[in-house]
Amino acid sequence: MASAVSFMNAPGVEIQAVQLRKLRGLLEAIVPANPFYARKIADWTPAATLEGYSLGLPLTTRHELVKDRLANPPYGTNLTFPLEAYVRCHQTSGSTTIPIRWLDTTESWNLIVGNWVQILEAASITPKDRFFFAFSFGPFLGFWSALEAVIRLGYFCFPGGSMSSLARLQAILDNGITVVCCTPTYAQHLGEVARDKQIDLSKSRVRLFIVAGESGGSIPATRNRIEKLWPGATVFDHHGMTEVGPVTYQCPAGPGVLHILESAYWPEVIDPQTGQRVRAGEVGELVLTTLDRIGSPLVRYRTGDLVKPRERQTCACGRHELALEGGILGRTDDMVVVRGVNVYPSQVEEIVRAHPEVAEYRVQLDCRQAMIDLSLEVETKGSLDGPALEARLAGAFKTALNLRVPVRIVPPDSLPRFEMKAQRWVRITS
Repeated sequence: MASAVSFMNAPGVEIQAVQLRKLRGLLEAIVPANPFYARKIADWTPAATLEGYSLGLPLTTRHELVKDRLANPPYGTNLTFPLEAYVRCHQTSGSTTIPIRWLDTTESWNLIVGNWVQILEAASITPKDRFFFAFSFGPFLGFWSALEAVIRLGYFCFPGGSMSSLARLQAILDNGITVVCCTPTYAQHLGEVARDKQIDLSKSRVRLFIVAGESGGSIPATRNRIEKLWPGATVFDHHGMTEVGPVTYQCPAGPGVLHILESAYWPEVIDPQTGQRVRAGEVGELVLTTLDRIGSPLVRYRTGDLVKPRERQTCACGRHELALEGGILGRTDDMVVVRGVNVYPSQVEEIVRAHPEVAEYRVQLDCRQAMIDLSLEVETKGSLDGPALEARLAGAFKTALNLRVPVRIVPPDSLPRFEMKAQRWVRITS
């Protein structure tokens, strides 16, 4: 069985040397066997450095993958082996484009599960931990690979797929659950349901939330809210994508930083407009090459995730894997320019969640004029002074972004709740 190789304590020079060797092996395996890349990089030539491959290999975009899938249903042509070699099929959520089906061989799936084992090790999981997966187990990758990693380690796991929030809370308490895997939004929602139903979470044994699917896990205000709702629990952030797999894990030295699993990926961070590498400390788009997923590879894939890479040096946790300050800051397709100001969802989340009296919110983008306007709908906890909260939030936006953001209090339970990725941004186009 293939197993993932950990780089968690390897020096940077060793990491890049192995990445270079793996990248060459990947390219030799997929050209000409993989029709998608045989067309795209047929004339690739070996390079002496990773930087050489950055200059010599084209970027891959989601648009190309969607176009290929539509032209060659149902899976597209990004397949290196005959169809019978593939044993798993997952599908992107389709929140930003047409869903893409993604196939894995036994080998590539085992490597993905092995990557999750590394993430669990970074989270300091022990055999005494008991896992609950508050996840719908739909066709997207989600926590499927995490579940199988827990099973591989031989730990207790409870898949709470189709259960109601109240039933999940009861299962968490009844089964002595210590680790819950879900989105940051759903961790908050579970805590709020418990509060509304007068369920005492201080009696819960939950010590850790492993969160993914949204940027909230690295946002201090969101983390604080989850940890306040769940006494004794802390938040551990992670992110991944169906088309690439599990990508990052929270720095064990402290929250707010994600390390990339560089044993499985060759990461680059580029300017979304120019395609040029950004310097450490600058925000850019994360580009990933899947070094081990040979059966359904991605070479220099534009993930759309906005990140801020740190200077390459030994981290406080002792690791050398590339560190991303602030986690996933947003997405290139989510960032909007409001009256000349770049606004990211993570910024709005941070501002709103700093006000504990806010139960839920929704952002409205009025795109009917040349200049986009942004406004906020807010649902509060209990009976509060609505005008005062509106004024405080408007003032916070003015201070943080130098923008006038109208805020409107809406009735309780009038805004949608989300189990998976929250979709709080609504565009008004007509």
